[in-house]
Amino acid sequence: MRAVGFYASLPIADPQSLVDVTLPQPEPQPRDLLVRVQAVSVNPVDTKVRGRVTPQAGQPHVLGYDAVGTVEAVGAEARLFKPGDAVFYAGAIGRPGTNAELHLVDERIVGRKPASLTAAEAAAMPLTAITAWETLFDRLDVGRPVPGAAPALLIIGGAGGVGSIATQLARQLTGLTVITTASRPETAEWSRELGAHHVVDHSKPLAAEVERLGIGAPSFVFSTTNTDRHLAEIGALIAPQGRFALIDDPASLDVRLFKQKSVSTHWEMMFTRSTFGTADIAEQGVLLNEVSRLVDAGTLRTTFAESFGTISAANLRRAHALIESGRAKGKIVLEGWA
Repeated sequence: MRAVGFYASLPIADPQSLVDVTLPQPEPQPRDLLVRVQAVSVNPVDTKVRGRVTPQAGQPHVLGYDAVGTVEAVGAEARLFKPGDAVFYAGAIGRPGTNAELHLVDERIVGRKPASLTAAEAAAMPLTAITAWETLFDRLDVGRPVPGAAPALLIIGGAGGVGSIATQLARQLTGLTVITTASRPETAEWSRELGAHHVVDHSKPLAAEVERLGIGAPSFVFSTTNTDRHLAEIGALIAPQGRFALIDDPASLDVRLFKQKSVSTHWEMMFTRSTFGTADIAEQGVLLNEVSRLVDAGTLRTTFAESFGTISAANLRRAHALIESGRAKGKIVLEGWA
């Protein structure tokens, strides 16, 4: 089968940083689905893994997490799907990735593809939807008020993949005032289209930007990017007893500045359940099925922003380069095989 992988961690400008390869067809484990991949999207985690993983000698490391496809076969103990079902999912970080014609995935972390979306539109959603959902409802527990604080959520990096779906979830499923950050006119407008009540400029001091809104100190802050750059401002603007969550990888995270306000800190990684085989691993599939239902009901919209063509090494290198530039808006998707 065709796939895209890498043999060494190299800068994305190097033509060998991602290459087209041919691999044997994988065989399903008992709870696996064998999925014929139709479309994938590219996430920051793809670039991070490419930059830090050393593949086994002579063996390509295949990246890719988001995927939409059709079930080809199921493992001996798989019961949730059957061949022919259209599915979407975000995979597992410890297994070969979705940048391959055929891919194995545990059925418990898979959802039914939204019927109202194309394969490309659906491929934009799984990883970011899981990340945003778990952050808002499991980590920050946004349904539980912070006493005396403004019922508001600040999302830092509102136009990125996770920020784009988190904005919609918060606006559509909660009564919170949603504040996002952006620094360019096009990303600010994108964020407003997705439901942000207010957009502030993260190139300026955030505490002053939020204070100017006149709504009070937010109960919740969700940082999707550049957390280390904004941490002091977050400490200044968040309400006493507020709750803070992040998903990026700052070199250090000194949360002592949160002590006076008793701010709780939560780190979200959507691969935790699949990595550790947690007792509630199947909740990820339940979550994706609910996202699918909300999309088909018109409550949520895809965050698909741009197609980079078919799934190939050259097109994936372009996608990785754009994500590494920090200028991506929404999700980049690749569809089909040349």
